[in-house]
Amino acid sequence: MKNTPHHQTGHFLSKAKTKNGLIFDPNDDVWIFSDIVGKHQMNITNLHISDSHKYGLKRVFIWYLENHALKHAVNMYFRFKEFLKFSYEQSENNMTTITSIHLINYNSTLDSKHQYYLGALSGFLKKWYEMGFPGLSNDAYDYLNEAKFKGNEKGKAVLTMDPYKGPFTDLELEGIQTAINNAYADGDIPKADFLLVWLFMIYGSRPIQFAELKVCDLIKAKRKDASEEYIIRIPRAKKRKKARSEFKDRIVPPSLGKVLFGYGKQVKNDFIGILDDPNQAPLFPSKEENRSGELAYHPSSKEITSRIQKIIGSLELTSERTGEKLHITSTRFRYTIGTRAASEGHGELIIAEILDHEDIQNAGVYTASTPEIIKRIDKAMALHMAPIAQAFAGLLLFDKSKATRADDPTSDIIDPSIDSTGRAMGKCGSFGFCGLFAPLACYTCSSFQAWDDGPHEQILLKLLQDRERLMETTDYRIASVNDKTIFAVAQVVVECEQIKSQNILGSSS
Repeated sequence: MKNTPHHQTGHFLSKAKTKNGLIFDPNDDVWIFSDIVGKHQMNITNLHISDSHKYGLKRVFIWYLENHALKHAVNMYFRFKEFLKFSYEQSENNMTTITSIHLINYNSTLDSKHQYYLGALSGFLKKWYEMGFPGLSNDAYDYLNEAKFKGNEKGKAVLTMDPYKGPFTDLELEGIQTAINNAYADGDIPKADFLLVWLFMIYGSRPIQFAELKVCDLIKAKRKDASEEYIIRIPRAKKRKKARSEFKDRIVPPSLGKVLFGYGKQVKNDFIGILDDPNQAPLFPSKEENRSGELAYHPSSKEITSRIQKIIGSLELTSERTGEKLHITSTRFRYTIGTRAASEGHGELIIAEILDHEDIQNAGVYTASTPEIIKRIDKAMALHMAPIAQAFAGLLLFDKSKATRADDPTSDIIDPSIDSTGRAMGKCGSFGFCGLFAPLACYTCSSFQAWDDGPHEQILLKLLQDRERLMETTDYRIASVNDKTIFAVAQVVVECEQIKSQNILGSSS
């Protein structure tokens, strides 16, 4: 395409509008935007480019702002700014005309992790040339059309099961679930925080989708059998669509749905007299700023992200893989849902639907991933990791008379296949019938009261033997089903050994 020069300077006669309806004055050299993603700034005066090209450059940025998501346009600004900064450092002069040499030199400095930078910027530069504004040479345009740039590396955290950025293990996720439930039951966190964490765990949606949720997105319907069904309409996060223009209806588990619906009513009542229609109130109102328009009082996606990190961070959870405080990012919940779906045998189409992808190109990473979480656990490893995993939920008792049902022999937890003498592992402190498989279900139950002299080590050895056998005859998913119980039993063994050693030291002194 021939580059036909336009006037290089000029005045804009009217204000411009972004794709999402934000008004700005193109005559300003600093454009500031605030949307649900957060605050953004594009400062044209900070660009190392000749003043004669800035009018045309503004026209290109305006086109991007009018036709693309704000975040994408701002990304182009920063990619272009970095490129101009590099060129300025090479020549100590502001850019006049970008040539293929400038592009080749810049590309050669990018390491493997950042080689996609020029590929991402390529579309912007070609649009600048095709709009006819001076600044890009013909050979630079030809180079961009012919060169093949490496794309952004995707899926590495999933494929390697990265302990900081990748999916949570079953133990890590169960730890979050248990801790958030206990914190809410004890009144340590508000209902809004409890619900937000659970929505991340169930749906794995992006922070911006939760930021856009409104009270009216909660729907309660009656089934044919007269029971209630709860539905949440989650806004889709599509790049080329306006916010809240498309939705995905998701079923909410009844136990959570009842709490969520009650919370929605509470938020609605809080906005009576504030909004003309309280049904349009944000489901998770902003604590920092009051936006105007359709998304008034909604949080930004950054606020949702920092909120989820703060909530779970306060629970002081430890990863059994790193021995460190559990690292929280919003994307880890999304990765976890994808990998769990793949481990259950779902294909790329189903995973793409679950994660609300526009296509299946990013879903393949989940089906290709191989769990590098603990594949083999021996006794030494189980005993070492048990204090970190903190899977044991009951109490360890030394005085059997202090048990909740001390005089009730039916509450004894006994398994002759573990100990032929009928020695009890402990007692069940619940007065109800749980119907779960004892003694395996007991160690992760808060009602279990373990004896300090119970046959816990025999149980641990049996569980490890069963796991080893299943690893050889089935697969990791089936073999690891009792991993939490293994760590819970190992924790009891460790604590019993500590008590014995303390008693020995006490008696010898």
